[in-house]
Amino acid sequence: MRKSMSSFGKHRNKTHRLCCRCGSKAYHLEKSTCGKYAYPAKRKRKYNCMDSVKVQHLNPRRHPVHLKNFSD
Repeated sequence: MRKSMSSFGKHRNKTHRLCCRCGSKAYHLEKSTCGKYAYPAKRKRKYNCMDSVKVQHLNPRRHPVHLKNFSD
């Protein structure tokens, strides 16, 4: 099923930009908050369910997999 014409008009507006704290494209322009680290709040955004994400990035020997770092 194809999308209707009314949904195509919503693609031209930018909702997120780069966050100055974490550098990810998660800073919501209208809310003025980062969805990843909750900038401009002083405390980092953290939930107990986020521990399961760390398990997903482990190889079978339970060592962390080093993802490519683009910050250099």
